[in-house]
Amino acid sequence: MASSIPTTLPGNLHPLDHPNSTTYFGSSNSSFACLFSHQARRRGRPNVPARPMVTTCSAGEDDLLRSLHRLERRDVVLGGLAGLGLNGAASALANPIAPPDLSKCHLATAVDDSETSSKEVECCPPFSDSPVEFAVPSFSQLRLRRAAHLVDPDYISKFELAVKLMKDLPGDDPRNFYQQANVHCAYCNDAYDQVGVADSHENQLHIQVHACWLFLPWHRMYLYFYERILGKLIGDENFAIPFWNWDHPEGMQMPALYTKVKSPLYNPNRNPKHLPPTTLLLDYSGTDPDDADDPKHIRDNLALMHRQMITNAKTPEQFMGARFASGDTPNPGAGSLETSPHNNIHSWSGDPANAFSEDMGNFYSAGRDIMFYGLHANVDRMWDVWTKTLGNKDFTEDDYLNAAFFFYDEEKRLVKVKVSDVVDSEKMGYTYETRELPWRYTRPTRKIFKTADQIKELAAKTTGEFPLVLTSTVSTVVKRPKKARSDKERAAEEEVLVIQDIELASSNFAKFDVFVNAPDTTGLTPSAIEFAGSFSNVPHKKEEGAKGIKPIGTNLRLGLSELLQEIDAEGDETIVVTLVPRKGGEKIKVGSVAIEYITIR
Repeated sequence: MASSIPTTLPGNLHPLDHPNSTTYFGSSNSSFACLFSHQARRRGRPNVPARPMVTTCSAGEDDLLRSLHRLERRDVVLGGLAGLGLNGAASALANPIAPPDLSKCHLATAVDDSETSSKEVECCPPFSDSPVEFAVPSFSQLRLRRAAHLVDPDYISKFELAVKLMKDLPGDDPRNFYQQANVHCAYCNDAYDQVGVADSHENQLHIQVHACWLFLPWHRMYLYFYERILGKLIGDENFAIPFWNWDHPEGMQMPALYTKVKSPLYNPNRNPKHLPPTTLLLDYSGTDPDDADDPKHIRDNLALMHRQMITNAKTPEQFMGARFASGDTPNPGAGSLETSPHNNIHSWSGDPANAFSEDMGNFYSAGRDIMFYGLHANVDRMWDVWTKTLGNKDFTEDDYLNAAFFFYDEEKRLVKVKVSDVVDSEKMGYTYETRELPWRYTRPTRKIFKTADQIKELAAKTTGEFPLVLTSTVSTVVKRPKKARSDKERAAEEEVLVIQDIELASSNFAKFDVFVNAPDTTGLTPSAIEFAGSFSNVPHKKEEGAKGIKPIGTNLRLGLSELLQEIDAEGDETIVVTLVPRKGGEKIKVGSVAIEYITIR
């Protein structure tokens, strides 16, 4: 098999990402054929659990080459990694993301949505070459993170003082408010190249903590140190930041404590149309509906949360994001929580009148708004809910657990932290105020009862051949490799819809929705039973290759097992998938649509 594969292959799915997989290809006119099956060879690494078996059935004209990664993409990690303080017991062939070389930090970049203007941004932290290993200080009680809309005046005064003191620190102090904001900029706008990978800068192999399995643990680290610094400045080791309770109807607007003009918590770079009491739209697409305060948007928000936290979150690959290790191309695929609502809240909050949608609307500047930390505290809380309340399991792979980063702590020490250090929030010394989860039981509703003839008619009207640009709504027929699965089979494997090889400029806010077996998507929202999920992108960087701005390539995974039962399609041999561009569709290219089966851990 290996001798028949060229040395350079396009696409975004590395063969090693999905061992023992069978892939099927066909066209959008429902002519499907099994072209090949392959069993990827694992690197000889001890103590690494087998990755879930994935079977793929794809709709699209592209040949075998489009479903495989570039074989040379993941270079052998150089021996220099050993000098960076990574776990010496790890296999020499293990390749987790290593902490960046701070001495080689370079300018980050941002591009406006029209791609007509760009700027270079200095995000690099003060240099230190003496990192210490992370250790949680002893504590007598858990710090309690409370809902932002429920905190009392005494807490707000303490919070305001802490932020003011942080802003008043010298500009070269790594704990300074803007230095802390730059931490997000550096890790998210490509100021760091991957360490120990040949030609990482030339090949744009940056450290990127979005659109991959590092999203949740990295932001947990970031908030942990931010919180510790604030507590140190006011002499309160039990101080905890608030969370923006955007998954609950009472918290679905900008929290009032951030909106007092003379408060240190205020930021003028927010969308003025979205100040309280305007309802937050978790499915925000860049435009405001005329009926923005209609209660139906609350139900849409809750239905979206159900999709993203339950339907689309049965496996860590779906919820947390795709595998990303040293030598990998960034942006392999975001998890359900990151894609939506996280990305949409960023775009909803930033000021569209600013060239780069600052502050929250662009990753380079998002950390300059204290509201960012409230947004991400709730993201972190949702991770806790997903594991502790809903009973799901995180990744256990060494390349995940041993990924490591640098942060400055409350004592101005450079600290090396591994993902394995932050998998349990309570062991880190904090917890969350208990709040109701109304989205847990808010399922989408059936508005149209479809007959078998209507589905056949819909299939006959499928449009477009992949790859294609989403200039308009596109439907395609996808064959299901397995149908009428038993409860036991569904409990063992999640059926997953994969929108593959999504290409777009990383500087664009772009979004499209995905529906299954929807005869007409006009007016359909996340409350519709046919709604499978969304893809959205927050502007964050400019990639300059030999041919100018290089588009990012990524994938979207959406759960089908629950949805197919809801729409009575579990026994169907095919489904009709419809992609509806909501923002910037003319700048989005989609390679193909596929079905995978991922083992539930």
